[in-house]
Amino acid sequence: MKKPVIEFNNYSFKYHSQVDPTLKDLSLTILEGEKVLIVGPSGSGKSTIGHCINGLVPFSYKGDVIGSLKIKGEEAKDLDIFSLSKIVGTVLQDPDGQFIGLTVGEDIAFSLENDCIEQKSMVALVEEVAEMVEMDRFLSSSVHHLSGGQKQRVSLAGVMVDHVDVLLFDEPLANLDPATGKYAMELIDRIQKETNKTVIIIEHRLEDVLHIDVDRIIVMDDGRIVADMNPDELLASNILEEIHIREPLYVKAAKYAGCEVTEEMKPSKPLSFAVDKEKLIAWYESTDSIIPRGKSEPILELNEIAFQYHAGHETIQGVSFSIEKGEMVSLIGKNGAGKSTISKLICGFEKPSSGTIYFDGQDITKDTIKERSERIGMVLQNPNHMISKHMIFDEVALGLVIRGVPEQEIKERVESVLKICGLYPFRNWPISALSFGQKKRVTIASVLVLDPEIIILDEPTAGQDLRHFTEIMDFLVELNRNGKTIIIITHDMHLMLEYTPRAIVIDSGKKIADESATTVLTDAEIIKQANLKETSLFELAKRAGIREPKEFIGRFIRYDKEVRKNWQ
Repeated sequence: MKKPVIEFNNYSFKYHSQVDPTLKDLSLTILEGEKVLIVGPSGSGKSTIGHCINGLVPFSYKGDVIGSLKIKGEEAKDLDIFSLSKIVGTVLQDPDGQFIGLTVGEDIAFSLENDCIEQKSMVALVEEVAEMVEMDRFLSSSVHHLSGGQKQRVSLAGVMVDHVDVLLFDEPLANLDPATGKYAMELIDRIQKETNKTVIIIEHRLEDVLHIDVDRIIVMDDGRIVADMNPDELLASNILEEIHIREPLYVKAAKYAGCEVTEEMKPSKPLSFAVDKEKLIAWYESTDSIIPRGKSEPILELNEIAFQYHAGHETIQGVSFSIEKGEMVSLIGKNGAGKSTISKLICGFEKPSSGTIYFDGQDITKDTIKERSERIGMVLQNPNHMISKHMIFDEVALGLVIRGVPEQEIKERVESVLKICGLYPFRNWPISALSFGQKKRVTIASVLVLDPEIIILDEPTAGQDLRHFTEIMDFLVELNRNGKTIIIITHDMHLMLEYTPRAIVIDSGKKIADESATTVLTDAEIIKQANLKETSLFELAKRAGIREPKEFIGRFIRYDKEVRKNWQ
C-alpha cells in the first residue's frame, strides 16, 4: 500500500501582507509515486500550496498557519528549509531565477558541493543525472546560452541530483514552445516512471499537461479545493467551466455541439474520445464563418534585415515582412528561433548589420531608441528585465512622469490601465509581493499607458489564467479596433488562432512562413520545422468527417470568443 508523502489536514494560511487567508481549511493527501496536477484561477492559492510544500512558506513568505501539514510523516513546521529541500525539489517557472553555476555541470553540482561530496563521486552523479535529462553533451556550456527547454532540463537535473522524493513543477510550460512543452511533459513522465518519485505539477495549460497520464487533478478556487478527481471524471463535469479554466479544446467543442461527455468516453485522451459526429457536424453547419479583414496601408516594413550577435554567425538572415496599420499579428517559432531578436531590432535595442526598417513609409533604421519609443512600445518576456520601481503605481506611471504628463492625468490613465489589467486592487502594493504572472501584467500596463502606435508583446499571457488571459487579450483587441497595431510573440497556439488572423513563422533566423494562423497550424511541414503542435480541433474535425477542418477551427474560435464575452 502506498504511503502518504504530503498531508494537509484542516490547513489554512494567511500572508502577513493580506487581510484574508489565501488557503482555507485544506485537507489533501498525496501518495508516494503519484502524479498530481493542480489547476485554478490566478489567486486561487495553487502556487501557495506549492510554497507550503517546499518550505517557502513560512521561511520566505511569512504568515499565519492553522492546522497541520505533514511531509513524509513529519510536521512541516518542525522541519527547517534545508531538510525540506532534501525531500522536495522545485523547478521554477522562470529557470533563470534558479541558476547558481556558470555552466551546466557547475549548476547541477551545486547541491553536491554544499554537501561536501567527494569530487570523483560528484562528477559521476552529475553525469548520471545530466544523461537522464539529456543534457550530458552540454555540461561545459553556459547556462545563459541555452534555450528555454534546455534551461528547464538543467533546473530539473539540479534538484534530481539530491535524490529528492517529491518533484514540484511550478508552471513548467509557461515559457516553452509547443513541441518543447510536449517534450518536457514526456520527460517528466519518463523520469517519474523510472524513479517512482511523487510529481506535483502546477500549470494553467491543462490540455498540454494531459498529453501524459496524471493520476489526479486538484482544482483550486478562492483558497479551497473544489475538486479532486481523475482527469476523465473532471472533464465530464462542468467544474472547470464554472471557474473559468480552459478545458481541452476538443472537449469544449463537443460540449458546445450539445454532445454528452461522460467519464467512460475517456475525454482526457483526444484520440480515443468518442464524440457524436452528427451533433458536431450539425453545430459546425449552424455557426457563422469567419469574415476576412480588409487590407490597409503598411505601418511597419522590414526589408532584408540581417543581424549577428557574434562575428561569423548570423542570428537573423535576410528577414522581410510588412505589418499593416491596425493589424494584430503573431510572430511564432521555436525557442531560440530569433523572434525576440527581431523585436529588439524593430525597437532599436539592436542595430541590423544590413537591411532597412520603415515606419509609416519613413526609414527609421538609424533612429534612436528614444525616437522609436514614441511610436513603438515593447513588453519583454521576463518582467524582471523591465521593472525599476518598488511600487506598482509608480512603475506604471514612470513613463508618463518622464514625459512630463500632468499629475491628475497620470493618476487617471494609470488607474484606468490597472483596472483593465486586473491590478487595481494591488495598486499600492510593492512589486516584490507579486507573482510572476502579476509582474507580467504590471509591465504590460506600463507600456499600454503610454499609448504607442505599435505595441509588441513578448508572451503577454504566459502564466495567466483564462479569465486574466481573456481580460488582457480583450483589452488588446479593443486597442486594435481603435487603430493600434499589435505584434504578439507567443508560444500559445490558441492565442494565435483566436486573436491573430495572420502568423509570421521564424526558424533559425529566417522567415519560413507568412500565412493565416489556421493554415500554419494545419501544415505538417511548418509545424515540424518550427516546433509547433497541431491543434486538437484539427484532429477532431478530421475524425468527425468535416471536409474543411480549417473552417471548423475558425468557427470554433469565433463561437468560443462570443461565449466568453458574456463573462462578468
